[in-house]
Amino acid sequence: MVVDSQEDMTVIGVAGDGREALDRLATTSADVVLMDVRMPRLDGVETTRRLLSRDGAPKVIMLTTYDLDEHAFAALRAGASGFLVKDADPEELLAAIRTVHRGDAVIAPSTTRRLLDHMAADLPVPSTEPDPLAALTEREREILLLVGKGRSNAEIAGELHLSEGTVKTHVWRILMKLGLRDRIQAVVFAYEHRLIRPGR
Repeated sequence: MVVDSQEDMTVIGVAGDGREALDRLATTSADVVLMDVRMPRLDGVETTRRLLSRDGAPKVIMLTTYDLDEHAFAALRAGASGFLVKDADPEELLAAIRTVHRGDAVIAPSTTRRLLDHMAADLPVPSTEPDPLAALTEREREILLLVGKGRSNAEIAGELHLSEGTVKTHVWRILMKLGLRDRIQAVVFAYEHRLIRPGR
């Protein structure tokens, strides 16, 4: 009802579990999927992983009961564009759908960081492969570090004495160079490569 009440949104399908969702999305084109973390037959994390492996896959917003749900963290690593707590206000839900649709993250970086701090013990040990940051300039590394610390574009601009537009361009280049989907994955990347330590 909330989504269909909007002039720029339409619900094109509903599924009762992950397998049904994958089947429906194989024949129906969607822009954004609201995915429940916990579902029968196939959970939201695995459904997200399989869905996002498809060409032209829609964006995924994970819905969870608790904002520190370990499954929500796994969903972010699987490629979800963020997550919402199920009791979010209708306005927050609608804003999140629009935000993800235009290619941005659906949750505040500070919330992402809190989740990652909570789950940091489960992060993998960095590999010994070539430095993935080698492609970044010094300025881009500096901005990635601040993104990982939960800073917004405006906060980064103020701290580095840059315009917000310049910061946004740098963030876009970072995502492109590292092959990341969005800002959320940039924060996950910063944690996985130990650029950020829990609580720091």
